[in-house]
Amino acid sequence: MAEVFQKGTLYLVATPIGNMEDITYRAVRCLREADLIAAEDTRHTKFLLSAYGIDTPMTSYHEHNKAEKGPHLIEKLQEGSMIALVSDAGMPAICDPGSDMVRLALEAGIPIVPVPGANAGLTGLIASGMDTERFTFVGFLPKTKKHRLPVLASLTSYEGTLIFYEAPHRIGQVLGEICEVLGDRQAVLCRELTKRYEQYMHGSLRVLQQQLAQQGPRGEFVILVAGAPPMTEAAADGTVDYASLVQELMNQGVDKKEAIRMVARQCGVQKRSVYQAALTL
Repeated sequence: MAEVFQKGTLYLVATPIGNMEDITYRAVRCLREADLIAAEDTRHTKFLLSAYGIDTPMTSYHEHNKAEKGPHLIEKLQEGSMIALVSDAGMPAICDPGSDMVRLALEAGIPIVPVPGANAGLTGLIASGMDTERFTFVGFLPKTKKHRLPVLASLTSYEGTLIFYEAPHRIGQVLGEICEVLGDRQAVLCRELTKRYEQYMHGSLRVLQQQLAQQGPRGEFVILVAGAPPMTEAAADGTVDYASLVQELMNQGVDKKEAIRMVARQCGVQKRSVYQAALTL
């Protein structure tokens, strides 16, 4: 029996990340039966709706109007409207203001139902050959190097695959910074996923930087980076130079206190031991 969509409910509807056919029957029916579609960019979503003959009214809900539009949408939900929330591509509430809408709905006691579908990070991961048993989604890094480096430094000891999103105008610089902080690890660049010019580039971070410089950074990217290697024997038996590790992180812009904490966690020792070693810094 077909699902009966409920009034007064917020539906989080996944949309294609490239190929227009990557949408579920359920998502199409949900968009068609909704009273209102809240879209990150109504002009972008209009193409999707036209492709499937959907004429549901739309309203914009994005980063620049969420403060005023969010409460308005909550009022409509409380009055009994069924609202479908979509992002420009993929799952809503991932790296977009949909997460703020979800929090507002929870606070107001509004039922929330996800309608899952395509996701760029997982799409790239499963075809990359990277570790899929342990991974963490980082998403977009901060816009400035000053704020990016501490975030990257906090990931140095994570042993699972790291998943980043990045825009073409910043991809080269960000690859360099990842290499600078995490080391020249193996990585995969996924470009234009599910689209006509879909591409997977494999190699070390430095090699990928060089390839990208030759090819040119076109399209949206998913960056997959191998996790940290297991703790070395030197770290395990206490012969590691904690002070040097702390200094290295500080050179990358990490606060000394945070650097001590990170080294202690990475080496599996008490913070006190690292702190004593770092007193001379």
